[in-house]
Amino acid sequence: MKKLKEKVLEAAKLAQECPEDFQKICFELLLKKALKDEDKGKGPPGAGAEGVDEIDQKEPTSALEKSAASQDDLTRTDVHLKVRRLLEKSGLTVENLNQLFYKEDNNILPLYDDLKTTRVSESQIRITLLQCLHEAIKSGDFKANLDAVRDEAVTRKCYDVKNWANNFNNNAHLFDFEKYSKKIKIVSLSETGKTELANLIKELQ
Repeated sequence: MKKLKEKVLEAAKLAQECPEDFQKICFELLLKKALKDEDKGKGPPGAGAEGVDEIDQKEPTSALEKSAASQDDLTRTDVHLKVRRLLEKSGLTVENLNQLFYKEDNNILPLYDDLKTTRVSESQIRITLLQCLHEAIKSGDFKANLDAVRDEAVTRKCYDVKNWANNFNNNAHLFDFEKYSKKIKIVSLSETGKTELANLIKELQ
């Protein structure tokens, strides 16, 4: 029992070194291993360590493992025809999309972290382009909700309140408006914008 207590305390200490969002999952995994080590040889007669391992392999032991088991690459059928045509026109494939997005259950989620720019203005436009792509994969419409773009910019710490409108006006040729205004809530990509998006997909590989 004393040895087990030491392992639990050690697991708690190690978990605290992980990012806050993963501390609970990390602790659960470490605790599971500690309990498994403690229980080896205590199962039914004839069961031993191998029996315990076999059971553990059949059943995911944590939310993290269950999530990983449900993640998968995108297939052609997951991607709208309009996006597939853009990819083909640009010399890209669905495999290129799999560098940026993944599928979990029935949801398509972003995989990229780095926008590969340090300029705030360029980050704003790249977020918009990628959100247009995300929507188009599902619906075929290359459009983005600017409230969602703003939220992501805030999260990425690249939201420039003073130059928000200027950044869009300086790149108006990429979108379906001539001049940005606060009344605009949804933006769609122009043909030039789709070409720029294809170039961005290549750059983020």
